[in-house]
Amino acid sequence: MLTLSNVEVKYAGVILVLRGISLHVPEGRIVSLLGGNGAGKTTTLKAISGLLSTELGAVTAGTIEYCGDRIDRLNPERIAKLGIIQVMEGRRALKHLTVEENLRLGGYIRPAGGVKRDLDRVYDYFPRLRSRRHAVSGYLSGGEQQMMLIGRAMMAHPKLMLLDEPSMGLAPLVVKEIYGIVRQLAAQEKTTILLVEQNARAALGLSDLAWVLENGRVVLDGPAAALAANEDIREFYLGLGKLGEKKSYRTVKTYKRRKRWL
Repeated sequence: MLTLSNVEVKYAGVILVLRGISLHVPEGRIVSLLGGNGAGKTTTLKAISGLLSTELGAVTAGTIEYCGDRIDRLNPERIAKLGIIQVMEGRRALKHLTVEENLRLGGYIRPAGGVKRDLDRVYDYFPRLRSRRHAVSGYLSGGEQQMMLIGRAMMAHPKLMLLDEPSMGLAPLVVKEIYGIVRQLAAQEKTTILLVEQNARAALGLSDLAWVLENGRVVLDGPAAALAANEDIREFYLGLGKLGEKKSYRTVKTYKRRKRWL
């Protein structure tokens, strides 16, 4: 469905962030993109959705193809109309609007009609939003805001949904609830998901495939279950030693200097 081939991204024409990454997202699967701060995960999503152009960024080498067509030169609106919708990190809601007003905005690229049916569909997935639909979104909890933003993306009927750090700042039980709904979207709506996360444990438990970025390069990829069992992933990203014992932050930080893929 989506293929990135040797993609390089620069900001302001001089700051090289992605250094020739290649990855593939098969249709109907949940794929995770893992890595620490500054690895290039969010930049990858923005390269796909076209939002780089809003931040003086550009794909300077390589290609991004979606369903066989090149999209790395298209504007964000055109890419959204193709069915690629990004849910950005930081829960960027229009906080002065109500929940339902935020949701309705998500359907602006769809033909007129069917809004009520789409709203009901979102509310079926997120019952909590139904009871809060007239509440001003700025007063929602972090979890409710994240649900609303995923629901707003659903209003556009995405074929490929890009989720950027949906678990950021949320309690584990809320993350579990949201990830359960994401799994339902993939299974019931046949929505392909590309998930960016630092929470490697949760992401690998949700995903079919995963790719690991370090310093703008892909360093590992494969089935999520295989990566979860990989010694390097377990020690550096999950904080577990060879026998499954937890490791201290000091030990894991030191290990960063001797990862075998660097």
